Amino acid sequence: MRTTLLEQMFRTAVAQAQPALAVAQNLPDRPKGRTVVIGAGKASAQMARAFEQAWDGPLSGLVVTRYGYAEACEHVEIVEAAHPVPDEAGFLAARRIMETVSGLGPDDLVVALISGGGSSLLPAPGPGLTLDDEQAINRSLLASGAPISVMNLVRNQFSAIKGGRLAVRCAPARVATLVVSDVPGDDPALVASGPTIPLTGTRALARKYVSLYRIALPSRAADALAREDNLAPLASHPALAHNTVRTIASAALSLEAAADLAREQGVEAAILSDSIEGEARDVAQVHAALAKEIASRNRPFAKPVVLLSGGETTVTLRGNGRGGRNGEFLLALAIAIDGADNITALAADTDGIDGSEDNAGALVDGSTATRLRHAGIDPLAALANNDAYSAFKAIGDLLVTGPTGTNVNDFRAILIR
Repeated sequence: MRTTLLEQMFRTAVAQAQPALAVAQNLPDRPKGRTVVIGAGKASAQMARAFEQAWDGPLSGLVVTRYGYAEACEHVEIVEAAHPVPDEAGFLAARRIMETVSGLGPDDLVVALISGGGSSLLPAPGPGLTLDDEQAINRSLLASGAPISVMNLVRNQFSAIKGGRLAVRCAPARVATLVVSDVPGDDPALVASGPTIPLTGTRALARKYVSLYRIALPSRAADALAREDNLAPLASHPALAHNTVRTIASAALSLEAAADLAREQGVEAAILSDSIEGEARDVAQVHAALAKEIASRNRPFAKPVVLLSGGETTVTLRGNGRGGRNGEFLLALAIAIDGADNITALAADTDGIDGSEDNAGALVDGSTATRLRHAGIDPLAALANNDAYSAFKAIGDLLVTGPTGTNVNDFRAILIR
């Protein structure tokens, strides 16, 4: 069942988002004073290594990445912490980063290397809050089904570092932020909850979202949300006036590279969107309907064609199974295309980890649901229990890549022949 073309396209998309070339092409101007590198995210260690190799001058710094994602650097210290729920290591790293940028002067430069995952890797509870509170907030957000923009606005309200607060701590030093985007629409303020970039949105709006998505908050966090202190800086804050932000890798560029590869191999490619959001199983239903329309009626695209999409779906937890949003998408898709003999699909996270498991994603086709049933697994029951990982592991259809060194979010490819 495994489709070599789809796997090649995924590897091409990941290669397009590798930090080495992107960082080297987006170096800031050298300062008169010190160069201090900071960063957080699943790709931050690779970004730090690339920056060291490209930078012509002295530098120092500290970057935090996910466990297992470290790279050897000569001048920048790399520490590891937990994702998606913060831990003590991330708490200590965030404190050290804030100390690292304190006391800088106007001739100094802070280079912030930011990528997806940085929200949980930089836990810095605001006044009156604890790490336990921030962990509880993250768990509630992950289970809420809220889109990433909502999650980040809510996280922002309880932090001493997110939403541009870290950039204010760097002043009067200049801050140059390089972003590997993993968010729909590539708003850099949403990546890692924008530690060096002010986030649009008010506390009143955050309160509205907490109510709308029924996000359970610990009591101290609920009290903090009701107050108007510890507000994030506005974009007009004078400490941010001379800072720069560049998005150096994104889902859009990766999808275009994958589409080019498909066309080189004689298969037309249609990029549906690089910023799809919504419940993973619902997004799967729409993708499946479009694939079946093409398969049976040759419209709105002619066969053979591969449908490509990116973005960040969400999963509302209903059961206690294992798996991430790409697995959930694929399990729902497999149920919807059951019996189709000319549709195959791959969905995976470009960082190599779907949710909190060891797989990037999986592959499915029209026989997947039948093979699951033959293995004693009811696909509908597995979906109801959010247990896509166990289902695909049982039939050997997981896609395991290990950490890729980058992160531009989800990659989905559906091939109709």
